Amino acid sequence: MQQKIRFQIEGMTCQACASRIEKVLNKKDFVELAGVNFASEEAQVTFDDSKISAADIVKIIEKTGYGAKEKTEDALPQPEETAHVSWRLWLLFAINVPFLIGMAGMMIGKHDWMIPPVWQFALASVVQLWLVIPFYKSAWASIKGGLANMDVLVTIGTVSIYLYSVYMLFFSPHAAHGMAHVYFEVGVMVIGFVSLGKFLEHRTKKSSLNSLGLLLKLTPTQVNVQRNGEWKQLPIDQVQIGDLIRANHGERIAADGIIESGSGWADESHLTGESNPEEKKAGGKVLAGALITEGSVVYRATQLGSQTLLGDMMNALSEAQGSKAPIARVADKAAAVFVPTVVGIALLTFIATWLIKGDWTLALMHAVAVLVIACPCALGLATPAAIMVGMGKAVKHGIWFKDAAAMEEAAHVDAVVLDKTGTLTEGRPQVAAVYCVPDSGFDEDALYRIAAAVEQNAAHPLARAIVSAAQTRSLEIPAAQNAQTVVGAGIAAEVEGVGLVKAGKAEFAELTLPKFSDGIWEIASVVAVSVNGKPIGAFALADALKADTAEAIGRLKKHGIDVYIMSGDNQGTVEYVAKQLGIAHAFGNMSPRDKAAEVQKLKAAGKTVAMVGDGINDAPALAAANVSFAMKGGVDVAEHTASATLMQHSVNQLADALSVSRATLKNIKQNLFFAFFYNILGIPLAALGFLNPVIAGAAMAASSVSVLGNALRLKRVKID
Repeated sequence: MQQKIRFQIEGMTCQACASRIEKVLNKKDFVELAGVNFASEEAQVTFDDSKISAADIVKIIEKTGYGAKEKTEDALPQPEETAHVSWRLWLLFAINVPFLIGMAGMMIGKHDWMIPPVWQFALASVVQLWLVIPFYKSAWASIKGGLANMDVLVTIGTVSIYLYSVYMLFFSPHAAHGMAHVYFEVGVMVIGFVSLGKFLEHRTKKSSLNSLGLLLKLTPTQVNVQRNGEWKQLPIDQVQIGDLIRANHGERIAADGIIESGSGWADESHLTGESNPEEKKAGGKVLAGALITEGSVVYRATQLGSQTLLGDMMNALSEAQGSKAPIARVADKAAAVFVPTVVGIALLTFIATWLIKGDWTLALMHAVAVLVIACPCALGLATPAAIMVGMGKAVKHGIWFKDAAAMEEAAHVDAVVLDKTGTLTEGRPQVAAVYCVPDSGFDEDALYRIAAAVEQNAAHPLARAIVSAAQTRSLEIPAAQNAQTVVGAGIAAEVEGVGLVKAGKAEFAELTLPKFSDGIWEIASVVAVSVNGKPIGAFALADALKADTAEAIGRLKKHGIDVYIMSGDNQGTVEYVAKQLGIAHAFGNMSPRDKAAEVQKLKAAGKTVAMVGDGINDAPALAAANVSFAMKGGVDVAEHTASATLMQHSVNQLADALSVSRATLKNIKQNLFFAFFYNILGIPLAALGFLNPVIAGAAMAASSVSVLGNALRLKRVKID
């Protein structure tokens, strides 16, 4: 049986490491697919668990030279520890200080600021023979695994400079005369800059890029729980399903549950993206992480931890952030040959410079600069860094993408197919128009009162809509007796003080409707009313548009996206809704198969299609579309089929999803351009001698941090 498990990977230093693990795993016949994300430091492996276990996969990864640990779905993702400057890095900084002072002096002609060569040798030896051991271990593990990583480049370059300087200091003919040219400061400072860059990169990946830390803070660590009739402050891990929990103003809900008593307002924007608080009363639901902005509630816990909607979202986000976008293949292919290519360029630089300049010292410096300036890290981080931030931004707006591929595909969408009922409309009938028969003696309020008196005895959605409308008007509804339902026609009852009232089809109430100028009467469901055999009026009931639907359609059209309505409702109703929204393409009387076939036609015409729906009848079209969106709370098959879930039943949230996707893809392309441009420009400059190794080391460290910084800009991008 196929099983998909995520593993936390330790020890990766660049994209080449991730590519190596992927290559090893994907060669195994029991592995269907393996993907390794350098930014999230995570592997997602789909394998046949009848042939191998998760523990065996951990051993395979460890044999490639990296640590691995299975991530379980039962528990919530754990918060990352804050990255602190290690003692090794502090010591490295301290050793760099005298060399920095010396180099500053050399730049202004104060050569005596540099410490004596013997002291340079002593400090450089501490760095090269001790502090740099993690680089050696990583480089050796990478070489043993059959793929060279960034640490191989740094190791070759700094060891070459160190050995050269040792030779010049102790064994060259110039050494005895104190005229040896040594470059210990180059190796020390390159190691210093690269180590600083690695630390900043690690800290950014673990904190700023990932939104999970912010979500984890939404769950309180201590809660008020009722035990044995007394309220006690207990840690969250001691709460059990069925416990009564109290949340006061300013506190967060600890578990999904049902309110037993109290009332208040709760901010659930962390899940839905909706900023307006929702009123909570006895019998209503509360969700873990919600903030009580007003009032106090006592609720009974029904779901805890990873089983809550918040926990489900966190696990979904963690998995989605760890997935890989198709565009990442560009960087993967480059990273696979990057290090060997750079080593070859460095070797050619050394030979060419020696032959042309006749100075093998200068040739060595140019070659080392080439090794140090090259940065596969920036390439490896370009796509996953942007995906992690983009996924977090999407979740903040109530959008759950299943994986990075879905987000990338959503960025290309140029055609959107919308179901009508429950997507564009509220999904329940409402009174859209009222007609009172002239000279009947009954005004609009009287018509509502009489109709509601009869319809409150019926269970039909149209009946409930009329009763609800009368209650909204605060009308006093009279009593009705001897209610009788006529199947397929309507309902009749004796209404106190009025007489025999019939409500139902026009012919049942003996009403002939006049010709209306308002088109709603042509597509709406009509409920006619008569009193003692004389018609007095009628209601036109229709499924009302959601309040923000028109705005959402406008946003989609603004970006050149063609909008289509496909519905099982009759063509007249669908065309009426389309006319209200300014949608040119409206298809009614469509079966699930018809919808899927039409989506395939659009794709065949070159369109990238997004489908939005929430019902079982939408599932075939959702599966046929390039990318699909289901409304949360709809049927399970729709959510399972869809590429993403919208927490609000709103097309506006679809527009948000496409906007976030476009911004993320744009950011990825910027990152890839910067990473390729940096190496394409930097390597030739280093080979020609325009960059010394120290500057190259600093630039290499800055390149990764720059890519991460650009990815973080996504957090501030406005959604349009």
